[in-house]
Amino acid sequence: MAPTVQGLVPILATPFHPDGSLDLPSLRRLTGFQLASGVDGVAVLGMASEAFALTATERRLVTNAVAEVVAGQVPLVVGVAATSTVTAVEQAREAAAGGADALMVLPPFMVPPSPAQLPSFYAAVAAVGPEVMVQDAPGATGVAMSPQQIAELATIARVTSVKVEAPPTAPKVAAVVDRIDEPGFVVLGGQNAQFLLDELAAGAVGTMPACEIPDLLAPVFTDWRAGRYDDARARFDLLLPLLVYGLQSGIAWAVHKEVLVRRGLIDHAAVRVPARELDSRARAGLAAILDRLDLPAGTTPLTGIR
Repeated sequence: MAPTVQGLVPILATPFHPDGSLDLPSLRRLTGFQLASGVDGVAVLGMASEAFALTATERRLVTNAVAEVVAGQVPLVVGVAATSTVTAVEQAREAAAGGADALMVLPPFMVPPSPAQLPSFYAAVAAVGPEVMVQDAPGATGVAMSPQQIAELATIARVTSVKVEAPPTAPKVAAVVDRIDEPGFVVLGGQNAQFLLDELAAGAVGTMPACEIPDLLAPVFTDWRAGRYDDARARFDLLLPLLVYGLQSGIAWAVHKEVLVRRGLIDHAAVRVPARELDSRARAGLAAILDRLDLPAGTTPLTGIR
């Protein structure tokens, strides 16, 4: 099975109104902006989406709203982050019913699986139908996967990719690529694309960052794919301070949303506990980065998105 998830695949933030309720009109506009920016796919219900703070009903509403805007133009990736096989399968079925083309699946982490349990877990989720991306994120889950373990997971039917977020990511990407014998399995990077070019050089085929600057990251990919490596590096270096700023524990979600508000892509920067809002110092630091970057307002030619 050939993987459908490659290239630039931003993970959408979940916009909220000031009272904490879902802001679906902002989510639809944000999705339209990703498409207008030339992304290769979009993802929802990942860690950058505050999926940990969403109810089951809200997960369905988010997936359905984004699927409606995407309408098959690019692959839709839906996150699965349950803490057992049975609940992960439940989330996978909901995602499939909502139009997911692929599932980005964290290993169960409340009780870390044994090496023997990990393949059984991913096989059960993959049996639901959509292709599966293994999310290798030990910093968030405490579950470490060796390159050899990932290579073994790659042999499972409908497991077609891995998102490597285990630092240092570029050496891990290279180690996984070297061990993969399955022609239909690919490696993507994470960690908000902070090591994007190193990961691409190591054999990654894409990245899944947060969603505030897809229009600025897309030209980096264009230059890289065309062999204009110096141009890609020059573009990327300008973006790196913002990418790194959006990785801070506790406030990452607020950083992403502050940028999205500044660009006019969502209406409010509200986050849900335990995520934290930016204090005055953090907001000033972000503003200094954005001022130097001269970040353009977000625009989309897609009309009727409300």
